[in-house]
Amino acid sequence: MTPRTVAFHTLGCKLNFSETSTLRQQFEGAGFGVVGFRESADIYVLNTCSVTDGADKKCRQEVRRAMRQNPSAQVVVTGCYAQLKPKEIANIEGVDLVLGAAEKFRLLEYVDQLSTTSGKAWVVAGDVREADTFVSSASFGDRTRSFLKVQDGCDYKCTFCTIPQARGASRSDTVSNAVASAKTLGAQGVREIVLTGCNLGDFGNGTDVIEGYRPRKEALFVDLVKALDEEVTAVPRFRISSIEPNLCTDEIIDLVGGSSRFMPHFHMPLQSGCNATLARMARRYKKELYAERVARIRTQMPHACIGVDVIVGFPGETQEEFNETVDFLESLEVSYFHVFTYSERDNTPAATMPGVVPVQERRRRNAILTELSAKKRRDFDMKHQGATRPVLWEADKNPALMAGWSDNYVRVSAPRREEMIGFLEEVVLAQDEKSQLIATA
Repeated sequence: MTPRTVAFHTLGCKLNFSETSTLRQQFEGAGFGVVGFRESADIYVLNTCSVTDGADKKCRQEVRRAMRQNPSAQVVVTGCYAQLKPKEIANIEGVDLVLGAAEKFRLLEYVDQLSTTSGKAWVVAGDVREADTFVSSASFGDRTRSFLKVQDGCDYKCTFCTIPQARGASRSDTVSNAVASAKTLGAQGVREIVLTGCNLGDFGNGTDVIEGYRPRKEALFVDLVKALDEEVTAVPRFRISSIEPNLCTDEIIDLVGGSSRFMPHFHMPLQSGCNATLARMARRYKKELYAERVARIRTQMPHACIGVDVIVGFPGETQEEFNETVDFLESLEVSYFHVFTYSERDNTPAATMPGVVPVQERRRRNAILTELSAKKRRDFDMKHQGATRPVLWEADKNPALMAGWSDNYVRVSAPRREEMIGFLEEVVLAQDEKSQLIATA
């Protein structure tokens, strides 16, 4: 008998990708055949996001795509958008099942019952407070890099964010379980593990370090970093995906600086370079602390790559406040930005704040910072021209090339050598005729 087939599609962050991989493994273990989302399948699973704008539009587009491939297929929608707006998704033509945060990893159970339902989509999305357990997950595709989820949810109350509503309270894996997962990935040939979470530095409720809300837990994020660095010798590379500046302690920075396995690459959300805007956002730091974190990293690792998240057009952001952010970012020795245009989110305090910035002005500000980011990125990359750095090679879309990231997150390419895909190599970084970095012998 031909096994039933399932196709997966992920919208959003690397955390979602790791969770989709876990769902895929569950289906494979149950005997399903996994096919591409643009192929005909019996079941389509869409794992959604709510952080970026247009979640509704993207969800509808992917449902329509699935229906074109197989009009009789069953379509399941889960993820953050499904938790926030389950009834809205249930009204999309073609959707059969909507699963919230607490039900996501029980997908197989619900799929087995789908044949008994008829007509309107089945919605199973309880109170987000029911999502109170941690479920480990890891992406595993090309055997080169894996995104390992070690933390979920968030206790912070940033006024623009829906993550606490979509994923629930902060919760973490244990150090021993995370180490075991990393060792398993290493045994499968993974060369780089990227640690992921909604508020990664809050692993073990690291908020205690800064805010003193609760007694110190058994282990904090720095303890996890130490354990991985010391115990998982089969994996040559680890990266920290993103960490709040108030949780990026001197101890963590110094540990990464002295490690041969944790890469000199930090990504810290700033959101604004204006303290007045940060206060309206309910962020837990001022720009001065952020500058201190950058300076500490530069002292320990002058060659480190530092990425920044920033939001433009937040309610009440005047031209003067935006200019303050631009000036602050120009002054920082950082490497690139991820620039987000503020968009209103239902049931968030920011959505009803006065001082709404016109959409066109938000876009103008985004363009200014995007241009500044490109300059920062070029300057950082070119600063390493002629340097020798270790690169992890991966297959490139161009079959004649292979591409990879250096330890400090410089993207390079080279003529393809099939035997090097998935392996580390020390290379000299050089500039080609398009001012892009390539690897030379």
